[in-house]
Amino acid sequence: MPSAFITEAEARSILGKPPATGAWRDGDPVGERKFVSIGAMQLERGGELPLVRIAYETLGTLNDDASNAILVAHALTGDSHVVGDSGPGHPTAGWWSGLIGPGRSIDTDRWFVVCPNMLGGCQGTTGPASHAPDGAEWGGRFPFLTIRDQVDAQRALADALGIQKWAAVVGGSMGGMQALEWAVMHPDRVERVAVLAAPALSSADQIALNSVQLEAIRTDPAFADGNYYDAADGDGPHQGLALARRMALLNYRSPTELNDRFERSWQSGLNPLGGGGRYAVESYLDYHGNKFTRRFDANSYITLVEAMNSHDIGRGRGGSVEALKTISARMLVLGIDSDRLFPLPAQQHIAAHAPGNIDGDVAHVISSQFGHDGFLIEDRVVGAEVKRLLAE
Repeated sequence: MPSAFITEAEARSILGKPPATGAWRDGDPVGERKFVSIGAMQLERGGELPLVRIAYETLGTLNDDASNAILVAHALTGDSHVVGDSGPGHPTAGWWSGLIGPGRSIDTDRWFVVCPNMLGGCQGTTGPASHAPDGAEWGGRFPFLTIRDQVDAQRALADALGIQKWAAVVGGSMGGMQALEWAVMHPDRVERVAVLAAPALSSADQIALNSVQLEAIRTDPAFADGNYYDAADGDGPHQGLALARRMALLNYRSPTELNDRFERSWQSGLNPLGGGGRYAVESYLDYHGNKFTRRFDANSYITLVEAMNSHDIGRGRGGSVEALKTISARMLVLGIDSDRLFPLPAQQHIAAHAPGNIDGDVAHVISSQFGHDGFLIEDRVVGAEVKRLLAE
């Protein structure tokens, strides 16, 4: 388990003024990214993106008939760097290195893994920090996206790569929403689907939690209605973005983990009871909020959270039950017993109505102290279930 305290090395990593945006920009080190242009996109709720570029990474080798390809869809604040070290072009290490690789649950000696940065993201795929046709950043002008738009972009990427059918689409959280939409939108193009810690629709409670995060960003005076890209270091909307991240972390982790990890410990020798000190849990949230501003973009966060809010598998399809009944892919539905962002009833609803669920009419439940983030942390148990799906 990580230490309850912030080390000196970690503190040094966030010293100095944060940039106006943590987005990857043209001219930055490419790292392991590949790029493909998919042309113009018409969007579900109206509007158009005249030229869309997808940044993606691959692992393994595509076989001759392109039948061994797996799409891995990242969560809200993830990116295409699913495996590998941090370094030039990649501010953080791969977010699922324990699950993907030679001999691992998604064995890259067998499978060809494709992980794109989702549409609206900020790590190489077209998003608000990208340049619009007028040469300026899209910023607050970036059009409204839905989960279905993001799946359309992934479908166009598959076309560009010559992949007519995914052996599996695997995603957790927001990536699980996209995996679920793949199963409904393109049933002829996916054999298996893993929906990890994701719901069939975003509930009022989840939209409410998201709304205060968005308000934290928009009320930061430095947000400037989304027009902050020319701001000097330290003058961008980093305070609002860091606060949004702190709020989100409270939903990603469980009360048990935070209580057991931090208790009422202090971060330093200064007493937090009027002595100017801080509790260790406060310092933990501060650190992660500040670190986040160095790798993410405030406009992109708004765009992606609003896309999450749009998620409703039953919209225009007669409701979620009717939509789920149309799924023909073999499906793993996995929930986490301590998840307070997308609690277990959400996964049980999917499992009860999706005919191809490999566990019948129930979701597979794992026990974890880590809450929603368990799908990223519990490599052994999550990996075993993904491997079971791939053996179907």
